[in-house]
Amino acid sequence: MDPRYTGEIFKHLDKQNELLMESHKSMFHELQKLQVEEEMLMRKLYEIMSAHGLAKKNEDSYNVSQDVRVEHSNAIVNVAEDGQQ
Repeated sequence: MDPRYTGEIFKHLDKQNELLMESHKSMFHELQKLQVEEEMLMRKLYEIMSAHGLAKKNEDSYNVSQDVRVEHSNAIVNVAEDGQQ
């Protein structure tokens, strides 16, 4: 590396570092918002399923009353208009 350009390279790398840190903070904030939204939607889904009698109590379910998540599931449940799965 040519010593004449080390100052310019350092400035460039410092600016890149600042941009990456800003991007990281922004993405982390967006991730937190999405996680909160996911939890709210899962609670609402549980309420709807409970109202239709589709929620089953077992050790793999999410216990809304105690705010304890036992196990995470990515399952999608399709519910027909007549309440059947």
